[in-house]
Amino acid sequence: MGSFLAGNPLAIFALLLMLSVVVPPLVRPLRLPDLVGLLVAGVAIGPHGLAWLASSNETVRLLSDVGVIYLLFIAGLEIDLGEFQRIRSRSFRFGLLTFTLPMLAGTALGFAYGYPVVSAVLIGSILASHTPLGYPIVRSFGAMREECVTVAIGGTIFTDIAALVVLALCVSLGKGQLSGVGVVALLLKVAVYAAAVMLLIRRLGQGLIRRSVDGDSRLFVAVLLALFLAAVGAEVAGVEKIVGAFLAGLAVNGVLPEGRVKEQVVVVGASLFIPLFFIDLGLLLDVPVFLSTMTGSVFAIALILTLITSKGLASWWSGLLYRYDGPEMLTLWSLSLPQVAATLAATYVGFRQGLLDERMLNSVLALMVVTATLGPILTSVAMTRMASRRARDLSLQESGQLALVRRALRVLVPISEARSEEPLLALAGRLIDGDAGRQGTVLPLSVVSPRQAEAGRGAQPVVHRALAEGRQLLERADAFTAAAGVPSRSLLRVDNDIPGGIARTALEQGADLVLLGVAAAPRLGRWLFGDLVAAICRQAHCPVVMARLRDDPASFRRLLVPVKDLSSGALEQYQLAERLLSACPPGEGAAITLLHIHEPWLPQAEREQLARQLQGWVASPSRSGKGVPVTVELLAHQNVAEAIERGSESHDLVILRSLRRLVEGVPIPASDQATSLLRRLHCSALVISDPLH
Repeated sequence: MGSFLAGNPLAIFALLLMLSVVVPPLVRPLRLPDLVGLLVAGVAIGPHGLAWLASSNETVRLLSDVGVIYLLFIAGLEIDLGEFQRIRSRSFRFGLLTFTLPMLAGTALGFAYGYPVVSAVLIGSILASHTPLGYPIVRSFGAMREECVTVAIGGTIFTDIAALVVLALCVSLGKGQLSGVGVVALLLKVAVYAAAVMLLIRRLGQGLIRRSVDGDSRLFVAVLLALFLAAVGAEVAGVEKIVGAFLAGLAVNGVLPEGRVKEQVVVVGASLFIPLFFIDLGLLLDVPVFLSTMTGSVFAIALILTLITSKGLASWWSGLLYRYDGPEMLTLWSLSLPQVAATLAATYVGFRQGLLDERMLNSVLALMVVTATLGPILTSVAMTRMASRRARDLSLQESGQLALVRRALRVLVPISEARSEEPLLALAGRLIDGDAGRQGTVLPLSVVSPRQAEAGRGAQPVVHRALAEGRQLLERADAFTAAAGVPSRSLLRVDNDIPGGIARTALEQGADLVLLGVAAAPRLGRWLFGDLVAAICRQAHCPVVMARLRDDPASFRRLLVPVKDLSSGALEQYQLAERLLSACPPGEGAAITLLHIHEPWLPQAEREQLARQLQGWVASPSRSGKGVPVTVELLAHQNVAEAIERGSESHDLVILRSLRRLVEGVPIPASDQATSLLRRLHCSALVISDPLH
């Protein structure tokens, strides 16, 4: 097999592509990050496994290079520049501290273990960057606008750029191409190159976007062209190509609006090119050496402790400067701790250039495993503590997205089959109305895709037939809503991209909510290709509620609302339940259960505080004047999913929240218990997915 692959680049690409598609779904049930599975796959087919491929193969090197520059490109593309601009001075100071302290500590460690000057400085720069893997946890707690979070995310820009510039200097010095004067010249060249990249991409990009209203494919190709030209230009300028890729990401980020093209760019990288880079890392990995590094290498332990200590000191110092409290300092530390994107890219380049040895490569992989695990854990602890503080200020009148003051809502309901969507339309009718007789609107939507229609014989007749069927669906939906007395306005859209068409229609119509029906998809299809619901959740500007209805919504009386924390997201769940039951006549057994599941070792004082805060929501008078009985339950249980499943047995409907996000394009999906819970619950369920943008 190895000899066959060695002379067949197409077979190599097919093998790597197959692994990037098949491996991630296989490791997710084991609760392992995608990249761990890809590393293992690389080891399995590499020189220390089946010996099918080696990292030195030209095809592998090309694909891996594309993956590593795409990784840094997306790192720049996904930074929230708006938030960074809002508080850039504090982000810069924190970035300076969290870069300088690990840089100095790492360099000293390199000297202590006998590395030459250039390699020691490179080790320091590797420790200085960070990847905020805990950001999905921040989102799940609704804390994206906290100043400490913005400071930590904004600091990523400074640390990544500085670390990549140091990498460029080290590579050039390692080749003996620079003198003292040459270092200054290179820095000036990098500055001029960076300014040129940012200016050209922004100037040309703004004009191209204005002319590409109907040309998504052309815009997508232009983005890729900007990436690869910037990478090549970096090498011409005498710096490492990943520096150009990161700068291109920042430049494109400033001009490319949120939408389908940006979504395509991220998805192509996260699902195709970046996995190939991680597989190549696996090819470089010697398992016995790595295991010995993980279990007994003094250098690896020292490297990990140096990083944790220096990042912690930088966060503590910044917290003192900005007068942050303990949870805010912990947030800074936890978000700046994980070492994944820029760290792995710089280590890979340094190893390939001969500046770093195999011990350093294995130590960095061990560092990645430890920090990618510890960082999100600390983020969760910090968010829990911050949530307790925010809960005291949380007001029913000022928080949440769906029912701030019981206003009327516009609910978009995509339909594909009239009969199966009738319960969904009925559910939408129970959600739309506000106080004082204010009526909302249900917007039934049928999206016809010419691309799918043309897959049949006779393109034009099939498209017209699909349009006719769409109109019939909407006529039946209008008849149903009219009979139920629900205000509605049906919409027909033609769009090759069905999820994008739904998301764009929601934006055009000013929808407050998208309501989708979900059903069990074929397991293999869900593994390999994802689903329509996930694509809509990624693109929608407003919350998306996924409904799996087993009974008529009119029969819902007992609603279970599991709340993880006292945040605006949890309040959103409660308000959704309140809307559903607000029309129920008194005496029909309508009731809401607010369920908080905590660890058995949670102190009694904290339990009582949680109960009081939840009771504060309930004690507020109903804005509709029709009080719905609400029970607050605190349950000690180690398995959250099992506890919710048991609680659902005595309820008609469970309302959950879902989190979906990739961080910097790295294939480490956020934990999403709602997905697994849907498979376990035997009653109806609603899942709220907040917008990503």
